[in-house]
Amino acid sequence: MNFKDQTYYFIGIGGIGMSSIARYLVLQEAQVFGYDKTPSAVTSSLESLGIQIVFNDLVDSLPKEVCSIKTQVVFTPAIPKNHAQLKYFENQGNQIMKRAELLGDLTRNTICLAVAGTHGKTTTTAILTHLFQQSEASFTAFVGGVFQDSKTNMLSSGSEYTLVEADEFDRSFLHLNPTIACITSIDADHLDIYGDASQMKESYAQFASQVKKTLFVEKGIPMAGLTYSVTEKADYYMDQIKPVSAGLEFTLHTPEGVFENQYFNQLGAHNLSNALAAISMASKAGIPVTDLVESLKTFPGVERRLQVLIDREDLVLIDDYAHHPTEIKAVYETLSTSFPDDEKCVVFQPHLFSRTQDFMTEFASVLSLFDRVFLLDIYPARELPIDGVDSEALKDLITINNVELITKEELGAKLSETQERIISILGAGDIGAEVSKIKEILI
Repeated sequence: MNFKDQTYYFIGIGGIGMSSIARYLVLQEAQVFGYDKTPSAVTSSLESLGIQIVFNDLVDSLPKEVCSIKTQVVFTPAIPKNHAQLKYFENQGNQIMKRAELLGDLTRNTICLAVAGTHGKTTTTAILTHLFQQSEASFTAFVGGVFQDSKTNMLSSGSEYTLVEADEFDRSFLHLNPTIACITSIDADHLDIYGDASQMKESYAQFASQVKKTLFVEKGIPMAGLTYSVTEKADYYMDQIKPVSAGLEFTLHTPEGVFENQYFNQLGAHNLSNALAAISMASKAGIPVTDLVESLKTFPGVERRLQVLIDREDLVLIDDYAHHPTEIKAVYETLSTSFPDDEKCVVFQPHLFSRTQDFMTEFASVLSLFDRVFLLDIYPARELPIDGVDSEALKDLITINNVELITKEELGAKLSETQERIISILGAGDIGAEVSKIKEILI
C-alpha cells in the first residue's frame, strides 16, 4: 500500500491501538492528524513526531488540512456514534474505517502473526516483537503497550512480517486473517459487547477459522491447534521452573529439541507462559529456537505490565494494567512467589461499570487475598453509570478488614502511611497517569 502524501485523521488518536498505526503512517510519509479527549503521554509523543492533535470535538476545531473529502478517517469503537467530527466526515462522504479495518488492510499482504486472548496479548506481542528485533527480521509490530526502553508501541524494520494484537473487543480481531496466531485464554470479558460468554467463544472460534497456517492455543483451551503450557506437557512446554534473581529459570521442550537451564528476565508464571507463546510462534516463522531463548534474557519489559518502579529493602512498588479478576490473581500469585514473607497492599481502580457488575464477586474474592486494599471509584471510560454498581458495593464484599475507598488525590498520603512493604497499583483507567506522581512521593 502506498501511504505517501495521503492524509489521515484519527478520531481517538491517543488510544494505544490507534497511536501505533498513526506512528507507522508517519514513518510511511503520510500526513497524519488526530483528535483525542485529553492530552496524555501518548499524545505528547505523537506530537513530537509532528502530528497535529486537537482536544476539542467541535467541527470548527478541525485543522483545515483534513477538511477535504480526500481525507481518510480512522476511528476507535470507543468513540460515540454521535461524535460531532465523525458525523461531519460521514455527511461529507469521506472514506471512514474502524481502526481494526485499517489494521486488517496493513497486514493483508504480509506474513501476519497475531496474538489473541482475554489476557496476555500485549506482553506476548511485545516479547514476540523483541524476538523478531533480535533476529534482524523484516517486520512491523503494532503493540498494545509501550516498551520500557524505547518508549514506543510500534517498531518497524521492514514489511515481510507484521506482528499484531488480535483484540476481541468489538470483534475487532475478525478483520484479521493471520498466517500464524495464538490464543492465550478465553475467559469471559467484554460482555457488554457479546452478551454472554458463549457468544464471545463463538467469535474466538471464528477467529481461529481465519488462521491460514498454524494456530497455537494454551493447553486446555478447547480448540484445535498446537498446544503450549508451563504447567503440563504439551507440543511446546516448559518445566523445571524456578525463580532466579529478577526472573525465572526453565527448561524448554519443543519439537526441535530440549533447551535446559534457560532464563527469562521477568517475574510471574503468566509472563513465562506469554514468553512460551511468543517462542512457539517465532519458531514456526523460522527463527531458530537457540536464538529465541537467548533473546529472552534481554526483553526490556512493557510499561504497566508488572513494572517494578521502586525496589529497595523497605519498599517495592509495582504497576500493572490488571483489570480483570484473573489478571489481578496472576499479579497476587507472582508477588506471593517473589515476596512470600512480606505483607501486600493493592490499589485498584475498577474499569467499566459493566465489567464491575459482571465480575463483582470475583473481584471481591481476589482483592481479599491482599493484606490491605485501597479502592478508587470506577473508571467509566465509554459507559454511563449502572444503578447499584459502584466501588462502595465492591468494598462491602471484600472480606478483609483493611479496605478503604479513597480518591486519587489521597493516594500519595495513604501509601506513605501504609506499613506493607509490597505495594501494587492496578487498573486500566486513568490510574496509570497517577503512578509517576506516587513514585515521586514514595521514593
